[in-house]
Amino acid sequence: MIRDRSIWLALALGLLLAACQAPKPVPVEVKVPVGKVAPDFMVSKWEMLPDWPAPDLSASWPAMQQSCRALRLKPVWLPICAAAAKIGSDDVAAQRAFYETWFTPYQVFNPDGTDTGLITGYYEPLLKGSRTRSKRFAYPLYAPPDDMLEVDMGELYPQFRGQRVRGRLEGKRVVPYFNRAEIDAGLDQSLKGRELFWVEDPVELFFLQIQGSGRIELEDGTRVKVGYADQNGHGYASIGKKLIDMGELKPEEASMQGIKNWAVKNPERLFVLLGQNPSYVFFRVLPDSLSAPLGALGVPLTNEYSIAVDPRTIPLGVPVFLSTTYPNSGNPLNRLMFAQDTGGAIKGAVRADFFWGFGDYAAVRAGSMKQPGRMWVLFPRGGEPALN
Repeated sequence: MIRDRSIWLALALGLLLAACQAPKPVPVEVKVPVGKVAPDFMVSKWEMLPDWPAPDLSASWPAMQQSCRALRLKPVWLPICAAAAKIGSDDVAAQRAFYETWFTPYQVFNPDGTDTGLITGYYEPLLKGSRTRSKRFAYPLYAPPDDMLEVDMGELYPQFRGQRVRGRLEGKRVVPYFNRAEIDAGLDQSLKGRELFWVEDPVELFFLQIQGSGRIELEDGTRVKVGYADQNGHGYASIGKKLIDMGELKPEEASMQGIKNWAVKNPERLFVLLGQNPSYVFFRVLPDSLSAPLGALGVPLTNEYSIAVDPRTIPLGVPVFLSTTYPNSGNPLNRLMFAQDTGGAIKGAVRADFFWGFGDYAAVRAGSMKQPGRMWVLFPRGGEPALN
């Protein structure tokens, strides 16, 4: 812990200066729908949710119970979770009545007033790895470094409440933490000895960082679960978009599998491409007893019923009715989901990442999902967005 206030102040001022040098958005006139009650929400009705009477709510009930594990002690959630505890896991009629009694649906809108956004998918990948480095297993999976500092800017400057920045000390200077290209080049000496595992495929390691959790299969066949522990503070940049901009892939080819195919054909250019995404994720070993990866809410995710959202818009834990289509299909996918995770690439109001689970099926679904979708947040009665 740094106890010298002058160093804390230098760190905060240095990182604040870096933030202030970023281009500022140009103000635009925003037209919002009639009846809008908050910057991103509008009161809706249950009958406006596509297929609302039809979905099998019992399939999503375990996800509801997981949200209650995290939220049950919050005042607005106390009676809700108490009521949920009395409902059977297969009592669909009681579950529907529960939602309609305790929640109010609000449709989510983008700042420009549109109601449609991007729905992508993610999953829990399996990587081949080892606890020791070898010619086969040459790419490290790191635990967080000891010299990376995180500052809550709101503690020093109230106008930056809710903003956190990461950096490191270089002598008496405050500088951003190492980016991906620098870490891959071995410039971050503090990561030596922080290797959790060594894996055989740098592309799979890159996608593990994007997914945020996965499993490592060791040489003896045992599997170890790993999950997100920290991030280097740099913003996420899509290498799929980079490949499109470079003319290397067509937009319809820029899927996870398309990027992997490009990497196989261009091994000598791979690390230059990966370095275009400066964000770098560090991991921790998770208990084997976990049923699924832990999301940002702190509870295990539920396959096909948990989503990652931008928590600046959608509170973690709430039910979200999602209306989209299956990957590479026009078939409707209308489902009650739960906002239980976040992600570096998940930014915006109508934006979600659909958790497909573990295995080959989940990998194919997640890797090809890039669908338009609409979203309704079910806010607890008494916890609705504040009126303007």
